[in-house]
Amino acid sequence: MIPYGKQTIDEEDIKSVLDVLKEDFLTTGPKIAEFEQRVCDFIGCKYAVAVSSGTAALHLACLASGLKKDEELITTPITFAASANCALYCNAKPVFVDINKQGLIDEDKIEEKITKKTKIIIPVHYTGLSCDLEKLKKITDKQGLVLIEDASHALGAKYKDSKIGDCKYSDMSIFSFHPVKHITTGEGGMITTNSKEIYERLKVLRNHGIVNNSENFINKNPEPGHYEMQFLGYNYRITDFQCALGISQLNKINEFILKRREIAEKYNQAFEKNRDIEIIKENKEQFNPYHLYVIKLKDKEIRLKLFNYLKEKGIYCQVHYIPVYFHPYYQKLGYKKGICPKAEEFYEKIISLPIYPRLSESEQDYVIKTISDFFN
Repeated sequence: MIPYGKQTIDEEDIKSVLDVLKEDFLTTGPKIAEFEQRVCDFIGCKYAVAVSSGTAALHLACLASGLKKDEELITTPITFAASANCALYCNAKPVFVDINKQGLIDEDKIEEKITKKTKIIIPVHYTGLSCDLEKLKKITDKQGLVLIEDASHALGAKYKDSKIGDCKYSDMSIFSFHPVKHITTGEGGMITTNSKEIYERLKVLRNHGIVNNSENFINKNPEPGHYEMQFLGYNYRITDFQCALGISQLNKINEFILKRREIAEKYNQAFEKNRDIEIIKENKEQFNPYHLYVIKLKDKEIRLKLFNYLKEKGIYCQVHYIPVYFHPYYQKLGYKKGICPKAEEFYEKIISLPIYPRLSESEQDYVIKTISDFFN
């Protein structure tokens, strides 16, 4: 079986985890801060806060932005549900904006969806392709909104001369370290920012809203061992052994990205003359580390036939993504099909092919030949 994505774990990774399991701290220990600093160094941001998942990162980023009940958050429907669910967690409303040809949020359609209730915009760097951050920053600056990049697909991605996650254009960026991402901690996530105020708030939010620094206590005459829960937070902590794995994985990030780009380029060359396949390519302002390799087909009927054909041949592809508001839960909330027609058409045509560092040359050749046989 060839899956669409898979973690790459070696003996160095295993040893890094085992070493921490022998130490005093399994959680809230030194590996967390070390991992956070390593991510800052790699991306070029000032602060990073490691949490239990990318979903937790999105939720905390919204809380740190002050998202409140009945306010609105703008995002794309072509994403995993968490990019919109984070609004629901805050009793706010997700608002969906249609996409462009690359599957990214269409920046030119955002302002028509902004209302007095709009608080946050969350663009998603789909597959690893960067959104137009200059346009987005102009919109958020003009409208007084918070910009949070969902960079779950985009560790190592670039926009112009800026690394995604450096927060040159945004207030915060979030990353996911799920096993199919560029690096993994099993489950895990990260929020990056250049704001010390946001950073300090995020650290407290991930730990139940508890303050341990006596300088920030409301009680000015604390007893020994005193700590204060000053607002409602969550247990979104990550463990030390997860962060040890993350550090070890980060040592190989450039190698992983190079391999993904080599696989993508081989697919590009194989399919560029196939009239039945449309390739989604990066533009001159983008550097794609290829979390996903997505192709577009002529229609949903061909997509379904190819999907089933590949599965019969032992190639387990995926569809990224079902528009978020298609899900039954969102339908129950009153969202209707038809609100983002380009996203809906895009969904009907796309399929994600296998791409991960340990995909062998022979396996990729088999995928390419199988797709070519299908069309022939």
